[in-house]
Amino acid sequence: MTEQSTNVSTDVDNAHTVEVFLTALQAKDLDTAGAQLDADLVYENVGFPTIRGRARTMKLFRGMLRPSLGFEVKFHRIAVNGASVLTERTDVLVVGPVRMQFWVCGVFEVHNGRITLWRDYFDMFDFTKALARGIVGAVVPALRPRL
Repeated sequence: MTEQSTNVSTDVDNAHTVEVFLTALQAKDLDTAGAQLDADLVYENVGFPTIRGRARTMKLFRGMLRPSLGFEVKFHRIAVNGASVLTERTDVLVVGPVRMQFWVCGVFEVHNGRITLWRDYFDMFDFTKALARGIVGAVVPALRPRL
């Protein structure tokens, strides 16, 4: 097998790991999501405190396993260069009747089939607009954002 064909296989595997992880979070399948994470994961939402370790990250997500809370993801693009996986996506956070959807760029590092770094970037103004649209949609269901 040539080096290039080996790298292509690794790139596909690394992208698949990220897709499986985010899709499992959407499905509230925390066993599958946690299995994609390295024990020493670094999780950053830029502008917020960094969470270190799979156990602490999964504790955060277990706290969100309530019927009134939800997460959805729509992938727009995935680019891979070796261990680095970049995602352009729309994330949806649901809190009761409020549905906030906003653009996110994610950077993942995948080593040995496990995510070691998850860093999400998003615009706080865009997030604030999503919150406002979500509140309006909660009051007027016909205006509720949909993916």
